[in-house]
Parts: sequence; C-alpha cells; structure tokens
Amino acid sequence: MPITYRPATTDDIPALEALIPLSVRALQAPYYTAVQMEAALGTVFGVDSQLIRDGTYFLAEEDGRIVACGGWSKRKTSYGGDAAKTSEDTLRDPETEPAMIRAFFVHPDYTRQGIGRHFIKLCEAAIIQAGFKSIEIVATLAGEPLYTACGYKSIDRLNIPLPSGEFLAVVRMSSSFR
Repeated sequence: MPITYRPATTDDIPALEALIPLSVRALQAPYYTAVQMEAALGTVFGVDSQLIRDGTYFLAEEDGRIVACGGWSKRKTSYGGDAAKTSEDTLRDPETEPAMIRAFFVHPDYTRQGIGRHFIKLCEAAIIQAGFKSIEIVATLAGEPLYTACGYKSIDRLNIPLPSGEFLAVVRMSSSFR
C-alpha cells in the first residue's frame, strides 16, 4: 500500500500517544539514555493538541494505520507536548519571528522512506503561505541529520531540563526561504 498524507484530527490523538513512545524508544536510543527518553516522554516528546487544532500537524498513513507524524507551528512554543504547557500558547509574528518545525515521529519500521522529507515539504509550503520568512527547529540529535540534509543550519546547541533532573541535548536549527 502507498503511504498517504493528511492533516491530523483530535480523533487521532490516541494513535499518536501510542506512536510517539514507540518512535522515541527505538530511534532516539543511540543518542539518549533510557532515563532521558522516559523523562522526556510526555513533556518534550508528546502530543501538542494545539498543532492539531491549528491544522498544522500532518500524518502519514499506510492502509489506514498512522506510521508517522510531524508538523509546524505559528505559536510561541518551540517544542513539547500538552503536558509541558503552563500558559496560553500565543501566536508568533510572521514578519519578525520564525515558524517552528515541530514534533516529527516515525514508526521504526518506516524510517528511510522519505516520510520526513515529505513532511518538511508540506510544512515549508504551508509556512510560506502563512507569510513567515524563516523557520526554526529544536531538533533532537536523531533528527539533526534529516534537517541538515534538507538545508537547515545549526544555530546552537541546548540542553533542555527534564523533570528527572536530567537534560536532553538538542540542536536549534534554522532556514530562510530560498
């Protein structure tokens, strides 16, 4: 069956809540410890329902089964799921602030099939249409090679504090429209 793409709906949240930990535990394991991954699940790695409500979160499906997800945001939040939010997620100014690429997760059986690159293209087209001039990503170490291959440049490296007291190393990356 071919992989198809569509916007996520709130009805998809249970399937996303199952996909995200599966993706994280398999694909992030070469980069982070088990303690880091478990502490990041639900906060750094989790469903952000605002992206779904905004219509900026996409799914990849095969035969009706969600195999990947990813999207972009016009909101101030740079990363994380609903559990990490403590205040209203206000809008960014497209004239002065970048849009954010957000929350890419792929089922381990579907890596290296061009899904991430397709999500990037979907996001970039929508971001341009929304009037943004640039994009940023807070990329995991596992995601950094994909974004680099898609033309994103590293700005700096950060350590996100986790509820366990651990930190999650990430890379802030950017791209301006060509």
